[in-house]
Amino acid sequence: MRGGRAMSAPVRKVIHVDMDAFYASVEQRDDPSLRGRPVVVAWKGLRSVVCAASYEARVFGIRSAMPAVRAERLCPDAVFVPPDFARYKEVSRQIRAIFARHTALVEPLSLDEAYLDVTVPLSGLASATDIAKSIRAEIRETTRLTASAGVAPNKFVAKIASDHRKPDGLFVVPPSKVEAFLAPLPVGRLPGVGRVTQGELEAMGLRTVIDLREAGREALIERFGRWGRRLHELSWGIDEHPVEPERPHTQISSEDTLENDLALDALAPHIARMAERTWAAWLRQRERDAHEGRPARRPRTVVLKLKTSDFRILTRSLTPARMPGDAAALAALAVSLRERVALPASTRYRLIGVGLANLHEPGPQVDLFEPAHDA
Repeated sequence: MRGGRAMSAPVRKVIHVDMDAFYASVEQRDDPSLRGRPVVVAWKGLRSVVCAASYEARVFGIRSAMPAVRAERLCPDAVFVPPDFARYKEVSRQIRAIFARHTALVEPLSLDEAYLDVTVPLSGLASATDIAKSIRAEIRETTRLTASAGVAPNKFVAKIASDHRKPDGLFVVPPSKVEAFLAPLPVGRLPGVGRVTQGELEAMGLRTVIDLREAGREALIERFGRWGRRLHELSWGIDEHPVEPERPHTQISSEDTLENDLALDALAPHIARMAERTWAAWLRQRERDAHEGRPARRPRTVVLKLKTSDFRILTRSLTPARMPGDAAALAALAVSLRERVALPASTRYRLIGVGLANLHEPGPQVDLFEPAHDA
């Protein structure tokens, strides 16, 4: 056993496929005038954020989730294109169909990336590397887009590897090379290590993965508890999480960033607007369940999400005896959840969201969407 790992554990073959600047690349593919230019997929406006940036735009420091106004300052010549998610979803369906020809074990992370377990492939190709090459070639031929891929014995190493030769790259980390591959990487590359944890680790003198490894499990557990044990495992390349095929959503929600920060008392019409969107999304989900032969699922819980002007996120939820029967009733419940927000009246809010959570298959005794009957 090395680093707490049982060396006899079965070795998986995992591929992480990540489309290159996906939304922006779709726009450049479909509009030749955008090719070679810095493209930013975002609505313009003070409250908008960047959905994607082409590699030409990234040269200027533009990144996803950046405020659009900052992106415009960084590159005044950038071409702003409003997102077209219906088109991106259609391309994503084409890509997932390619994955399905090689394995049934596909775990989508978003429209543009996924894990694939090809330990027992459907395509009969000799190796995971050959499968990754084939997938990338099929994506290019079918969509005229490029994808990068990482091949490794587990998910987190495969994800790091896929970023190693972007764009349009393939990087393979065989089991015997995992420890050497990880050793020089900064601790911030490990999954779950955000800015705060990275700062704490660096304050301990632990800047690279090999530093983390050499610190020892007990020291990390003493400092970080159970998370310290996980950090130690990651430093040795240990990740036993399986690739999990996509499961039906357990929550349906809609959210929006307001044009201006508003007080809590002024949010009702905006909450009602999000409730209408969420209700419509739930009806579409119900239709998809029926079309795909799944039992109709019902939500148990109404959720209100708020983000304050200083980016603090609040959620309040309610599980009523009976769920609402229409969008207006959902809106009334969501609006009522404001009463559970115990912040000063001076607080202003920049984002609101309404969700239906805990979707489940109702038992024979209760249908939460059927009206009550008098005895």
